[in-house]
Formats: sequence, structure tokens, C-alpha cells
Amino acid sequence: MSTPPPVVHIVDDDAAFLRSTLFMVEGLGFAAQGYALAEDFLAALPAPAPQGCCLLLDIRMPRMSGLELQQRLAAAGHDYPTVFMTGHGDIDQAVQALRGGALNFLQKPFREQALLDALNHAVAVGLATQRQHARRAQAQALLARLSPRERDVARQLALGLSNKEVARQLSISDHTVHVHRQRITEKTGSGHAADLARLILRADPQALDEGSAPPPAPAM
Repeated sequence: MSTPPPVVHIVDDDAAFLRSTLFMVEGLGFAAQGYALAEDFLAALPAPAPQGCCLLLDIRMPRMSGLELQQRLAAAGHDYPTVFMTGHGDIDQAVQALRGGALNFLQKPFREQALLDALNHAVAVGLATQRQHARRAQAQALLARLSPRERDVARQLALGLSNKEVARQLSISDHTVHVHRQRITEKTGSGHAADLARLILRADPQALDEGSAPPPAPAM
């Protein structure tokens, strides 16, 4: 069974341009979904496709602009890889969009090759982000198996402390640290300090920073 193509969500209030862009994108081998207004995309709010997706967004639209849609999606935690479409007078806004996290902007009218390159890049970035989120969720799920005290011990071990140093740091016995360490290994599969450090940092990149708290268990 063949893999479905990546999905490009296109938002543009110019009906004729939207139709032609849908046709062009599909001709380049993508699946395409069109929206006449930014509000229409927000109402639909499609989930990221596992085979990859991106947002091709007009920067200037009535009621809600492309920039405002970008800001609303970011504020809500929706991480769509975005390529903006701009008119001749919208370069300043395009620069603002890039600062807001957009990957590229295309000035209308654009060539097929420029569109293809921009979409391929956006889809690749989106897939990499999806994989990163999946790895983080997996690491968080493993750490959620630990008790609060086991998370304390795991963090100290990940920082490179020996069993004796962990015992002294947490005011517990060496034997208790040894027992916790065995349980941590059983629950996470991380038998060495370096493995624990990688796991904890995958779940939370700031978890081992000086003064940071041990990584909390994710809400179930």
C-alpha cells in the first residue's frame, strides 16, 4: 500500500488564486486543502498528518491576517511549519513572519520550482518536529513510571554523582540509593548515568540545569 502524500493547507482569500494554487500544489505531488479565510482554518484546525504537512498562508487577508493567524496558532501551541505568500508591498510583513517562526515566504506570482522547494523544506521540518515530540513524549512516559524519590535519585545520578554522593545529597543511605537505582533501571531501561541524562534531557531540555527542579511526572 502506497504512502499518502504530505498535506498542504492553503489559506488565501483570492478565490481564483486559491484554485490555481491548489491545482499547482496537487500537480507537484502533494495533497492540498484550501481555506478562503484564516477563520476557516482555525475552525477546522486539522491535526498534523503523520506523513507530513505544512501551511501555505497568504499574509494579507480581510478580518484576520496571515500574521494574526500565525500568532494565534503559536499562542495555542499548534506548531504548523508555515510558508507565507506575499504581494509586492508586503516584504516588511514577511520579515516579521520569519521572526515569528515562518520558514520561508514566496512573493506572488511564484514559480513552481520555488514553491516545490519551499514545501519540501517545510514538510521535512514538520516531520522532524513530529519525531522530536514523539521522542519527548516517550521519554516523559518512561520517567512517569518513577516515584518522586526515584526521580530525585535519577536526576542526581544523571548529573554524574556517585551512589555515596547521591546518598549524602538526599540524606538517605547508600543502600537506599542502590535500591532506587535498580528500580530506575528496571522502569526506564537506563542503566548508566549517561543514559539517564539523555532520557531526562529528552523529556525536558532544562531538567539538569543548575537550580532546576527534578522533572515532574506528566499529567495522566
